[in-house]
Amino acid sequence: MKSARYAVTFLMGYFLYALIEIFARGYTHWTMALTGGAVFTTLCILFRYAPPMPEQMLYLLGAVVITSYELAVGVIVNLHLHWNVWDYSTLPLNYHGQICLVHSIFWYFTSIPAKYVYDRLAPAFFTD
Repeated sequence: MKSARYAVTFLMGYFLYALIEIFARGYTHWTMALTGGAVFTTLCILFRYAPPMPEQMLYLLGAVVITSYELAVGVIVNLHLHWNVWDYSTLPLNYHGQICLVHSIFWYFTSIPAKYVYDRLAPAFFTD
């Protein structure tokens, strides 16, 4: 059951993130869809196993998770492989053009609907 749970969350994140990127930028890259799947699966694990805390703290942790994935993937696909999937170097408070404060704030607010989706999935998929 756990593998099916993670497959469902991965596929949801894969497709939802790709759609968000297409809506926001007009296109996406397959690495971003994979990253979206990994991110949503990780967020679901975070939401399930985090100790009790205010939801705002969960959203902040969600932003940290997403920003961390963005940095890791950016270092691989943009800096090492030179695929130039994105470049935030023109945005303020960026780190090597891979992450920036503006997007980290966006990831905080992205964590809110992610938690909402998780809360709707939890009764069906996250009962042990």
